[in-house]
Amino acid sequence: MNYSTLRTAAACLLISALGLTEVAKAQEPVVFGGRKQYRTWSVGIQGGFTMPTTILGNEGPLNNKVNYIDKFKVREYYGINVRKQFSNWFGLQLDVNRGRIFAYNDVPNPDANFGFESAEAQMEYAASLNAVFQLATIDFLRRENAVNFYASVGGGYYELKATQYSDNDGNTPLAFQQPGQRNNPKKDCETFIPVGLGVKFKLSDRVALNLGHTINFLNTREMLGAYSPNNSTYPKDRFSQTYAGLEFSLGSKDKADLTWHNPVAAMYDELKDESLRNELEALKQRVSTLEGTVDVLNRDSDGDGVSDRFDKCPNTPAGTQVDGSGCPIQFPEPVVQEAAIVSYPNIQFEFDSSVLKTESYSILDKLSAELRNSGNSVTLEGHASAEGTEAYNITLSKDRANAVKTYLVNSGVAANKINTEGYGESRPIASNATEEGRVVNRRVEIKR
Repeated sequence: MNYSTLRTAAACLLISALGLTEVAKAQEPVVFGGRKQYRTWSVGIQGGFTMPTTILGNEGPLNNKVNYIDKFKVREYYGINVRKQFSNWFGLQLDVNRGRIFAYNDVPNPDANFGFESAEAQMEYAASLNAVFQLATIDFLRRENAVNFYASVGGGYYELKATQYSDNDGNTPLAFQQPGQRNNPKKDCETFIPVGLGVKFKLSDRVALNLGHTINFLNTREMLGAYSPNNSTYPKDRFSQTYAGLEFSLGSKDKADLTWHNPVAAMYDELKDESLRNELEALKQRVSTLEGTVDVLNRDSDGDGVSDRFDKCPNTPAGTQVDGSGCPIQFPEPVVQEAAIVSYPNIQFEFDSSVLKTESYSILDKLSAELRNSGNSVTLEGHASAEGTEAYNITLSKDRANAVKTYLVNSGVAANKINTEGYGESRPIASNATEEGRVVNRRVEIKR
C-alpha cells in the first residue's frame, strides 16, 4: 500500500469521524442522557521504544538497498497526548512525541560510494491528530468497564535530523559526504500517517494504564539520511513504536468518565436489580387489575351515557338528558361541600422516566378519593432535573404530569378537575450539581 493511498484513507476516516461527532452533538439528549453527565477530557503521558521495521514487513529503511543496513537497535520514544471523548466509542486525540530510530550493519559497507555503517534519525517532534475508536471491552456485562481495546488512525507532521556514522554503534559521525549525498546530519520535515492498536486498563476512577503499538507511515525515503537518484524505486519509510503510559481523566469528581461508560449494562438492569423486578411485577398486577375493571367501568345499563359505576341516578328513562353524574338536568344540582384542603407530598420519578413508582399509588389513591367526593380541583406541575436539553426536559415534565392525571382519571376523577403544567428544569427545589439534588427535582407537585 503506497503513501498516497494511506493518506487518502486516513483523511476519509477523519472526515467521517468528525461528521459522526456532529451527529452526536445534534442528538445529545439521547446519548446516554447527555455528555454533560460525564467527564470527556483526558491527558496522558507515554514512553516506549522504536524499531525501523513493522509487523507488516521490512519495507522502508531496512529494505532500502541504498542504505545497505539491515539490523536495528531499539531506541527511546516518548510523548504526551490530549483527548476529547465524544461518545463511549469515539474520541479525537492530539499526540506529540519525540525519540530516536537507529539501524546498522555488522559487516563493512559493500558499496564504496557510501561509507556509513549505521544511521540514526533523531525525531525532534512528531505531532498528529488521531481518531480513536474503542472496539470492545472484556467486562461489557458489568456495571463499569475495566478493560477497553481501541484502534486509532490520523495524520500529522514531523521534523527529524538523520545522522550517518562510520561505525555500527553510532559513535563516530561521518566527517564528510561522498559526491551526490546530502549534509550530515540531514534535516527532514514531512507529513506522516500513524495507525495503531492498543488496550487500556482502568486503575482507578481517574487513572488508566495505556498499552499500544503504532505504525508510522512517512512521506519520505530518506528517514536515515541516505540519498540516491534511484530512491524513487524503493518504498517509502516506516517505523513502529511500542509504548506504555498513564492516562488521567479531567473534570468534576461528581461525574463519571465517558471513556468507561457502559451503555450495554442498562439492558441488564431488569435481570440484575431486584427492586426493579419487584416494581415490574407490581406494575403488571396493577395493569391486570385495571384491565379486569374496564368492562365494569364501561357498562351503562340505562343507556344515558354515564357508566353504572359513576351513575348517581340509575335506571333513567330512555331519552332523558342527564348531567355528568347521570341525573336528569332539570333537577337542581346538589350542593357539594368543599372538602378540607389537604397537602400532598411530591410524586417522584426515576431519571429520564415518566413511569409512576409503586410507592406513589397510596398518595394518589387518597387524592383520588378527595377529588371524587368533593368539588375540589388540582393543578399538577411537572418538573425535571437539569440533564439533557431544556426542550427535552419540558416535554419530560409534561409527560410526568400527564402520567399522574391518567392515573387519577382511571380511578374515577373527572378530567375537568385536573389541570397539568410542565416547567422542565426551570424551577428546581434542590441543587442540580449533586445526584441527591437531581433526584429531588424529578417530581410532580400537587397544587390547588
